[in-house]
Amino acid sequence: MINGKWNRGLVLLGVLLISLTAFSAFGADVLIEPAFEQRERPGALFNHDAHMEYDGVEDCFTCHHLYEDGQLVEGESSDDQLCSDCHKVRPDNGGTRLMTAFHRMCESCHDEQKKGPVSCGECHVRGLDE
Repeated sequence: MINGKWNRGLVLLGVLLISLTAFSAFGADVLIEPAFEQRERPGALFNHDAHMEYDGVEDCFTCHHLYEDGQLVEGESSDDQLCSDCHKVRPDNGGTRLMTAFHRMCESCHDEQKKGPVSCGECHVRGLDE
């Protein structure tokens, strides 16, 4: 009985190590926003540490913006919140849809920097989080 548990443990450890190796090859995490209950595509690949080193990324608030009463609060960050805390999948108050907010944030910077993926399949790689 102990050998059976030991073998299962080794198999699980192997699967975990293979999974970690696969993701570390990309140097990225797979971002999955829990508000998207039914996703059309896999989560997006995103290397947070690498993005913090890029020109133009001054601090957390560069991406994790904070608005109060419709006005950007300069120098304040929302990095302790989920994007879906402010942006809803289907907003009923005319706010920016969650998917639109994600895409605008990523695509606008990639366009401005003339670097990074801009097509769906480059960010949302099938098979990585399914």
